Amino acid sequence: MIRIFIGYDPRETVAWHVLCHSILARASAPVAITPLALKNLGPLMWRSRHPLQSTDFSFSRFLAPYLSGYEGWSIFIDCDMLVLDDIANLWKLRDERYAVMCVKHQHVPREEVKFLGAPQTKYEKKNWSSVMLFNNARCKALTPEYVNTASGLELHQFKWLESDDLIGELPHRWNHLVGYDDPQPGQSLVHYTIGGPYFEKWRDCEYAREWFAEREAMLHADRHAD
Repeated sequence: MIRIFIGYDPRETVAWHVLCHSILARASAPVAITPLALKNLGPLMWRSRHPLQSTDFSFSRFLAPYLSGYEGWSIFIDCDMLVLDDIANLWKLRDERYAVMCVKHQHVPREEVKFLGAPQTKYEKKNWSSVMLFNNARCKALTPEYVNTASGLELHQFKWLESDDLIGELPHRWNHLVGYDDPQPGQSLVHYTIGGPYFEKWRDCEYAREWFAEREAMLHADRHAD
């Protein structure tokens, strides 16, 4: 079973559902998908919203190892993404030498404001935490107490690890940054980090056609079913 946690923000509900469909449509193995919705996490997330926090799941993503009982592996994915490959191919990249694995972007945002008017922040390891493979037993520092009290930089810069040597690197195709990275066909996972095609401003962005096709496939129902 491939255990997947996806960040959920009610302002991007359609993005969450289309992403789930893109995973299910291509998966060659059973998957268990859990939305990290604040209203469902109850007492596990009590920290106040930070002025620089752009989504509801900025911090809740780090609860994935706890919610997995610190056993096995789990995947975290932002909701503003589209999976165009078999998620089992990402799962196969698990490496026991590491506590967490991600695409190690060298990402310096150009803009000052993100989608929906959220302030853009610039920091080392930007976007590393948007797709993570957690080796849950090696992430026991990520308790609810720590996730609710640590600073954003401590969490997103992986300060909860003893060393950066515990961060494994995933191939770049598993977190292609639309609007930042040079246009590339054939990516495994695309990330609409500036804004997805479900927002009018970005409806013609790279990989917009693929997103709309996925949405249409998600909405399909067999009209001839008995």
